[in-house]
Amino acid sequence: MSKLRKRFSREERLEITKQSFEPDAMVTQIADRFGISTNTLSRWRQEFRLANNVEPSGQGIKALTDEERQIARLKKQLREAELERDILKKAIGIFSKSDAKSTGL
Repeated sequence: MSKLRKRFSREERLEITKQSFEPDAMVTQIADRFGISTNTLSRWRQEFRLANNVEPSGQGIKALTDEERQIARLKKQLREAELERDILKKAIGIFSKSDAKSTGL
């Protein structure tokens, strides 16, 4: 059986959307409280932002300068190199122990 969907008036949508913009408000909790999907509430929020020229509040991808991008790339390479080094160290330790067992030492 299909589930009946509640139709919200424009005023109800506006009130729900305003509640979602309050500090410490989580979209998922508000959507659950009113029985709507998070996608629907996100769409309402986007429509509200466009209609009222509201900028998103501090969330999203920050624009990086070339230097910051290069630093982030180098940090990622360093983490990967350290991970590879740790894996190789463990592998050497494992193979060294098995060699000692086979030689009878």
